[in-house]
Amino acid sequence: MGKWSPLVAVCLGGFILLVDVTIVTIALPDMARTLSASLNGLQWVIDAYALALAALVLASGSLADQIGRKRTYLGSLVIFGVASLACGLAPSIEVLVLARAVQGIGGAAMLATTLAIVNVTYHGRDRGVALGIWGVVAGAAAAVGPVAGGLLTEFLGWRWIFLINIPIAIVAIWLTMKVVTESNNPHAKGVDVPGVVTFTAGTGAVTFGLMEAGQHEWGSGRVLGWIAAGVAVLIVFVVLQARSDKAMLDLKLFRQLSFSVILLAAMAFSFAAFAYTPFMSVWLQQRLELQPLSAGLVMLPMSAAALVIAGIFGRHMHLVPFRYTLSIGLGVIGMGALLLTTGDSWIVTLPGLAVAGVGVAVTGQALPGAIMATVPHHRAGMASGALNTFRQLGMAVGVAVLGTVVAHAPTFEGGLETAYVVSGVVGIVVGVVALAFVTSRNAVHNPQVEQVLRTEA
Repeated sequence: MGKWSPLVAVCLGGFILLVDVTIVTIALPDMARTLSASLNGLQWVIDAYALALAALVLASGSLADQIGRKRTYLGSLVIFGVASLACGLAPSIEVLVLARAVQGIGGAAMLATTLAIVNVTYHGRDRGVALGIWGVVAGAAAAVGPVAGGLLTEFLGWRWIFLINIPIAIVAIWLTMKVVTESNNPHAKGVDVPGVVTFTAGTGAVTFGLMEAGQHEWGSGRVLGWIAAGVAVLIVFVVLQARSDKAMLDLKLFRQLSFSVILLAAMAFSFAAFAYTPFMSVWLQQRLELQPLSAGLVMLPMSAAALVIAGIFGRHMHLVPFRYTLSIGLGVIGMGALLLTTGDSWIVTLPGLAVAGVGVAVTGQALPGAIMATVPHHRAGMASGALNTFRQLGMAVGVAVLGTVVAHAPTFEGGLETAYVVSGVVGIVVGVVALAFVTSRNAVHNPQVEQVLRTEA
């Protein structure tokens, strides 16, 4: 087989991983009908996946370094494929949520290994070409997700947004076994199991508490108890990280204020740009009575604008200091959210989504380079993993918070309007914080930074 066969193998896995982030949104109303699911249950379909990704991507990278990147990638494809089958056959919302969590476990290992395999397989000019192709595939996956979700849901049913992953995963497994060479890091320290357990439990408990606020009062013992328990476990996580010689996250990195603010920006990026989309999908299909494909097309302007802006200006954005690209990008995302409104027509959403898409392109390009510029070379992998973790946390927390906002509003439309405002404020405020406190200089142009840039774009 040709020299580009390993790239095809990892692009297949990366495609189904990334398309599943956006393809599910359009299918949520259909899931609600067939599974008699509540809004809270639909939120967990999104958050179970996001939390698993957030909790395990750093640990998966360590595991891949230890046991082999090819082996880990193959395992991730098997897990993702089996979980996709379970999602497609789920008889209840509870089973679907559990299967989505398992799918996220496979996705985390996939996210941690795909670009690492490309990095060790290709060198020189070939590596640049491979990373460029990967970037195109990643962008295409995000862009086609809503439309693909609409097509499959409208003509075959929501279960097929998961079942379609299975043949792709099988081809990726076969090709990986044939053409990908095993690689590992002989100096790897292993997986920080206590760190993984405490981080997963802590973030899960806090998110559960935030979601429970949608069904109970904010001051209720159930809500405060879950949030307090989650915070307590996260404190244990921090203590363990400070004492472990194989910590999944080096706490010394947080001594640099820019590093902390950039991770905050990563959370705000996902919160402000994407957390309202599940509720927008429900509004489009249940209130405006659009068919799934039409709803997917309505939500396309964000990803389309992001692809166009990234394609035109992406390679020049590294010339602008990160504090400006981050602040401008988040501010534009915030303005896009504030432009969103509800009404009697889907047309009112188009300007806001397009504006937000411009901000998505700018911020998505800036975040990886910004985080790389704050850490020493040997911590680049950890910084990249932390960035992915906080982006997924932003999605999970955002869906939980906005779900609570929508649930407590007198009308769904009123709650969605408030959710747009909250998203806009988050984007603009954190953009101002980034302008004030991100002081790192732009990273030197090198293949490692370019790898992360293309992963996140």
